[in-house]
Amino acid sequence: MLRPRLCIGMSVAPTWLSGEGWRHQGSGIEGLYSSDLALDVARRAEAAHLDFVFRPDASFLPLSVMEQSFGFSSLDPTLLLASIARETSRIGLVTTISTTFGHPYHAARQLMSLHWLSRGRAGWNVVTALQGNENFGLPDMPSSEARYARAAEFTQVVRRLWGSFPSRALLVDREAGHYADTDLILPIDHQGANFQVRGPMNLPEYPGADIPLMQAGGSALGVDFAGQVADMVFAQTPDLAAALAMRRQLSDRAQAHRRQPRDVRLLPGLSLYLGDTREEARALFLATHHRLDRQQRMARVRDFLGLDLADWPDDRPITNADLPENHRSPRCASQCDALRRIIRDDRPTPPDLLARPEILASVHWQVIGTVDDAVAEIATWFRAGGIDGFIAVPGGSVRSLDLLLDALIPRLVEAGLFRSRYTADTLRGHLED
Repeated sequence: MLRPRLCIGMSVAPTWLSGEGWRHQGSGIEGLYSSDLALDVARRAEAAHLDFVFRPDASFLPLSVMEQSFGFSSLDPTLLLASIARETSRIGLVTTISTTFGHPYHAARQLMSLHWLSRGRAGWNVVTALQGNENFGLPDMPSSEARYARAAEFTQVVRRLWGSFPSRALLVDREAGHYADTDLILPIDHQGANFQVRGPMNLPEYPGADIPLMQAGGSALGVDFAGQVADMVFAQTPDLAAALAMRRQLSDRAQAHRRQPRDVRLLPGLSLYLGDTREEARALFLATHHRLDRQQRMARVRDFLGLDLADWPDDRPITNADLPENHRSPRCASQCDALRRIIRDDRPTPPDLLARPEILASVHWQVIGTVDDAVAEIATWFRAGGIDGFIAVPGGSVRSLDLLLDALIPRLVEAGLFRSRYTADTLRGHLED
């Protein structure tokens, strides 16, 4: 069943400064390690009535990227969002905390603190992480099975800790001198495979709205975990076919965990390279990624598809019959599937394939064009039942960010696809709107 309108989040990771974007005059890159950049985006996103802003995170730093761009270098997401909570009033604030490298007591307290500081606007992006073990005393990354088993237990403990000091236990009865009903504040006495936590938490639950959870794993284990706990899924769906397939999988796993499919909102990342014309947008996209040379692009084709184009004639089309059987890339499966569909349907030559956005840039859904193009594609995906909304990740320059907030969102409002004003003050309230 389609929702009446889109759910829209906005990444405050400055994706519009990635690649060559930070080199533009007036990009604001000098403010990367202050809260001002994120605060400006959050205020503008709130003025556009978006559901939330979101800060992804990583626990490692690939130095090869740092020579040309800032990569994964960033402020701590929870501290960053806490710093802007008081400067905003209604937009949701979704932070990222790893279940592989953290502890549930710390996470529960940090998240509930953000919830109090923002008056009910906190959200938690639950990640198991793919790298960074060497920074936490682990010789190797745990297996996917071990990470998701830990994540399930971690999430359960966090939720139990939130409930261990219920808001109704706060009495604050000045006349009687009775601050709290301690009969309601109870240990959780958790004894599990990964954690032993007595509790209770030393912070009361925020009254009213709970803390929604986001999840981003696309593997079978990740999708099952999302069906079990997630309110939102930050998905990597490079085309509509991938989105529809993910929607079916999420619905199936939600029902398997006795949840309603509509309670798990599919919100793919939407990479937007916007211009006044398609030519302008395409030029922006190519300029942003121009340092990725032919050899690097061919290496990505080998990684994604197992296909070596080193000696392939430029005028010879690539067909499905040319793809190695049973090749499985360690990278995003949905992106690999999208490339296979491109080869099946278009039979591209090597220059055509190497120029595709799916090779050059992110694993996200991408729109490279005008605001009209973006509105049309978003409407198509939404009405087809492929998505419940999206998380905007503008690219190329601040111009893409400006067109998103100042033109694209108003157009979605005009089309009846998005709200014209807030009707709630909490993130949970926005999601139920």
